[in-house]
Amino acid sequence: MHMATFIPPPSKKQKRLAQQPREVDIIPNDVPNVLIKFVASDTGESVGGSIRVPGTVTEQQLEELMNQLNGDADDPVPYSFALKKDDADETLVDIIDNLYTSILKPGIKTTEDFMTLVYTPKAVFKVKPITRSSATISGHGSTILSAQFAPNTSSKMVTGAGDSTARIWDCDTQTIKHTLSGHTNWVLCVNWSPEGDVIATGSMDNTIRLWDGEKGTPIGGALKGHSKWVSSLAWEPRHLVTSGNKPRLCSASKDGSLKIWDTARCTPIFTMSGHSSAVSCVKWSGSGTIYSASHDKTIKMWDSQTGKCIETLKAHAHWVNHLSLSTDHVLRMGAYDYKSEKPTSEEDGKLRATKNFEKIAKVNGKIVERMVTASDDFTMYLWEPLKSSKPICRMTGHQKLVNHVSFSPDGRYIVSASFDNSIKLWDGKDGKFISTFRGHVAPVYQTSWSSDCRYLVSCSKDTTLKVWDVKTKKLAVDLPGHSDEVYAVDWSVDGKRVASGGKDKQVRIWMH
Repeated sequence: MHMATFIPPPSKKQKRLAQQPREVDIIPNDVPNVLIKFVASDTGESVGGSIRVPGTVTEQQLEELMNQLNGDADDPVPYSFALKKDDADETLVDIIDNLYTSILKPGIKTTEDFMTLVYTPKAVFKVKPITRSSATISGHGSTILSAQFAPNTSSKMVTGAGDSTARIWDCDTQTIKHTLSGHTNWVLCVNWSPEGDVIATGSMDNTIRLWDGEKGTPIGGALKGHSKWVSSLAWEPRHLVTSGNKPRLCSASKDGSLKIWDTARCTPIFTMSGHSSAVSCVKWSGSGTIYSASHDKTIKMWDSQTGKCIETLKAHAHWVNHLSLSTDHVLRMGAYDYKSEKPTSEEDGKLRATKNFEKIAKVNGKIVERMVTASDDFTMYLWEPLKSSKPICRMTGHQKLVNHVSFSPDGRYIVSASFDNSIKLWDGKDGKFISTFRGHVAPVYQTSWSSDCRYLVSCSKDTTLKVWDVKTKKLAVDLPGHSDEVYAVDWSVDGKRVASGGKDKQVRIWMH
């Protein structure tokens, strides 16, 4: 039997808004009904068969309809909708405001056409933009080079600095919890394991050290083997860790090699050589491939089980500075979500991490991980490396080197930070340019996304942080406060805090 689906009557607010004069396009009254079907963005499964709706149906009405079909009318889930051009073409056109102005008026489809609408649940919680500095904490004796919140809480974060130490901060009491001493030169990178129980630090003294994330005590001795400084670290994703084992760690070095370490025994498992110059960035993907970007202008793909080089990606004309995967955010969170509930067991943790990963990585039932690379040649390239060794597209527009790139947590956007003082926003699926954020008056070093993808925070040589609203493409909040260049910024997974650090040796914690 087929249930009739009704479009809910307009609410008071909708009626009131309908009476106000609107500057937007006038929607004609004589648009015929259209036939649509809803398809889930992750699994590709359809819901509710074909449904007849008005050609002027709004985003909100589609959302109410979707919640009715899924039986969530009492506790509705917010959705975004996009039209799939046709079955052969994977291109999606976002439905903004209503079907008429997004699809029919521009002539993408006519009312005669059957339309497939792909729906994606939006983040269920909303992050508020950061507006004030809640604390300035001294402690480091030198420039702060890196900062990262734990994956499961905004109460703890770690910084690495030029004074050869890393520090764990208690963000609730705004004090130093532990000073991690042992390195004999600058600490260049700090990374929490996805469980949030171990911190790895990499230094200019050519070693990596592991620390207990709770007690701040060293785990084993220094991991030695690199002949030059350690530039980047990547933990094995939570869902790939074999049961009973500790996650492995991958390190990249200025010596051109990468190493994978057994973090239980603090011993190297294998070395991956092949780059002819410094490795600037390493990422461990959710499908088990390791990607490394190098000053030799290439990106290499490695098999994390054997250490063999699978492929060398060539496109850039100069140093590759940074790379990001469309799944970075979800891999960082492991088994956690914004509610930070602890898994009940190792198995439960693995299950949750797999579910988290697939929710972001699955497109039409297949795992898709895209990668973006940034270079001194002023350009970026978008790749789907497991599908092809040729880039999807070349992304141009920056006037100087691109220092940092990052996919939004849902993989829909890419943001790039450049020495041309600008930040650019791009489409995460096809690499098309969307917008430029201007406001910084000196090079932008780093950006960090809010977990709900609605905001972006950037840090710059101009001593400020800036929060940008992704929907309006405008500056939301200007955050002065540091007295010198800001090198590191991170937004906590639960959205409550932003941490920043730089040349003035101060850690700042920012809140709403």
